[in-house]
Amino acid sequence: MSSISETWGTTQDERQRPFPCDDIISEPDAELYRGITINALPETVFRWLCQLRVAPYSYDWIDNFGRQSPRELTPGLDFLAVGQDVMRIFNLVAFEQDRQLTIRVKPHSNAFKTFGDVRISYLVVPIVDRPASECRLLVKLVVKY
Repeated sequence: MSSISETWGTTQDERQRPFPCDDIISEPDAELYRGITINALPETVFRWLCQLRVAPYSYDWIDNFGRQSPRELTPGLDFLAVGQDVMRIFNLVAFEQDRQLTIRVKPHSNAFKTFGDVRISYLVVPIVDRPASECRLLVKLVVKY
């Protein structure tokens, strides 16, 4: 039985869907899920995910060395290429425009030594039978310690 800290905001069906990070780490030590409904077009949500290249959008005072994450879209950040830096400690390993991006903790980094092999997939999923301006953002984190 999974705890809410492992499945926060997701349904069983959402957790059973394939995520790109599933193909990268076999037999992970941990799998964590997050899900949220967003009142925005999928391409807008994806565009904001591209902003992760420059900032974590979490606790800026810890994760961004006290710098505020951008509050507006930064031109050019949506031009993605495998291998690009994301949030300083990750590399972009896969993406599909307006649908998903998958990142990995940089091998041989202090973050890798601290957290292990971490992969995260962000999926933007349109909601069937709902307005086109509403979607789900699903996140799956897998880790091999």
